[in-house]
Amino acid sequence: MIHNTAIINSKAKISSSVEIGPYSIIGPDVEIDKGSIIHSHVNISGHTVIGMNNQIYPFASIGSEPQDMKYRGEKTKLLIGDNNIIREYVTINPGTIQGGGITKIGNNNLIMIGAHIAHDCIVRNNVVIANSTAIAGHAEIEDQVIIGGNCGVQQFTRIGKMAMIGGMTGVSRDVIPYGLSTGNRNYLNGINVIGLRRNKALNKDIIGLTEAYKEIFISEKLNENLKKLNGDFKENSYVKEIIEFINKDKKRPICTPFSK
Repeated sequence: MIHNTAIINSKAKISSSVEIGPYSIIGPDVEIDKGSIIHSHVNISGHTVIGMNNQIYPFASIGSEPQDMKYRGEKTKLLIGDNNIIREYVTINPGTIQGGGITKIGNNNLIMIGAHIAHDCIVRNNVVIANSTAIAGHAEIEDQVIIGGNCGVQQFTRIGKMAMIGGMTGVSRDVIPYGLSTGNRNYLNGINVIGLRRNKALNKDIIGLTEAYKEIFISEKLNENLKKLNGDFKENSYVKEIIEFINKDKKRPICTPFSK
């Protein structure tokens, strides 16, 4: 059902099962797939593609021009997957030419009130971004990450799978998969053991990961520590993910317990 006060450009591609509430505005280059619900007073613009069964709440602004001084009106995109909940006053911007031209939001994410996701970000699946958190351009948030309220994530930062970021943390260094990170400028303070248990990780794998963590971060000499790491630990799939994450981008600073 589409409310009679909604303003929908005739060129927009809207599935017949989509619901659009009062006073929402949908631009000409927007596509919305079946089962999605757009509540009242939502603005969706730009080259934005929204998948199935999403809910977008009042006063969200989706697809408006990126906040990048290099942007000159290029036709860049915002792609949003399925089953996402995007709460009130959330803003999500499309990509820029310099960043590849696409901002991507995956599936089954909860983006809470007042959060901002900037241009060229990648937010994968089953991510929770709490109230008033701002994620700057080009950041990459992997599966099952939880980011607490009022956090700031610096541009180009990577947050690994199932990491958990405490509220009011300034994330300026990459966070390893399964890591716990907090602080005015983020440091690492352990492994997300509770998250692993909730996801039915085996106890032996959790123990192996926590023991490997002690060796990887025994000192600030991260590369040397990785070289010395006990070979048995490298058979642990969670440890493998951490090693691959660290080695993937040597230019980025990694958050460690010594980052305080």
